[in-house]
Amino acid sequence: MTGWSGTETPPNEHRGQPGVLVQWLLLALVSAPITAIFYILHLPAALLFGPMLVAIVAGLNHASIRVARIPFAGAQGIIGCLVAQSISPAIYKVILADWPTIAVAVLATLAASSFLGWFISYLKVLPGSTAVWGSAPGGATAMVVMASAFGADARLVAFMQYLRVIFVTAAAVVISGLVIGTESSASAAETWFPPIIWPSFGLMIAAVALGGITGFVLRLPSPFFLGSIILGLCLHLGAGVDLQIPLWLRSAAYVVIGWKIGLSFTRAALRQALHAMPQIIASILALMLFCGGMAWFVSRNLGVDLLTAYLATSPGGLDSVAIIALASDRVDLSFILALQTARLLAVLILGPPLAKLIVRQVKE
Repeated sequence: MTGWSGTETPPNEHRGQPGVLVQWLLLALVSAPITAIFYILHLPAALLFGPMLVAIVAGLNHASIRVARIPFAGAQGIIGCLVAQSISPAIYKVILADWPTIAVAVLATLAASSFLGWFISYLKVLPGSTAVWGSAPGGATAMVVMASAFGADARLVAFMQYLRVIFVTAAAVVISGLVIGTESSASAAETWFPPIIWPSFGLMIAAVALGGITGFVLRLPSPFFLGSIILGLCLHLGAGVDLQIPLWLRSAAYVVIGWKIGLSFTRAALRQALHAMPQIIASILALMLFCGGMAWFVSRNLGVDLLTAYLATSPGGLDSVAIIALASDRVDLSFILALQTARLLAVLILGPPLAKLIVRQVKE
């Protein structure tokens, strides 16, 4: 991590600021308890949202520190491997069995989110690519990482994505509570420092490093993220390898990405985000209502219960939806993960051309 590169604010504009080492130490010391509180309260994406919130405060107060390229690239690669590892081969059996209905649900949701992104950009609330990536359903962290590779403002995309995660998670918890009642089965707490399984851990590190190189060779946007996904999928689905990504390493990746986004926030960017908040909230509610309609469509066509269909079509993060689904044995977890995974893959594949198309349409 570094204090200043030629593209950032010159150090002479930060006279009176604490030194670089002191700023990093303060950032870490404040981030730790805030993140711990969020994590204990089970807030969505706590391990990323906590550091990002603290870094935003630091950025708004003219902190001169910035996350360097190497740790940020490594964090993207780790998240890419996490996405690859989350895709189970068994999920594809579910997708193949019910692919027409799943395809309609995925493509319709993607079309609806793209329309909302276009509408927000058409109203000049946010720039085109920022509005599209901010509205895209799927893994919030993945969308933020992808957005910066396509000229979008990652700060505003993160603001939109995590605000929607909060809305969707709260709604899913309430609806699940009404359907499930007090019945719940807490999932086993994950070990922060498990024994390292060196073949699986080593292959994960190799996927991060070689995936980034592959991404550069193929000239992929966000090469470390997409490159690690490609290589991770080859290892996980192709060779049957379980990539070990310990919780402590995942947490470090989330912290780095949160700091990267937060430290780049300026007061002008925050004013723009707050100015756009009414329209952003309206678009979130509209997408949630649309996905509720898709849940009814899926339930009617496939005969799955409405709660399973709602969680499967919910436009929140795959991880938060999975945690909610685990609270009851009355939902079909395989189906939920299958539809959520299919939509995430569709967004990763179709998101870039859709963003370019919408930006071109808005300019015309």
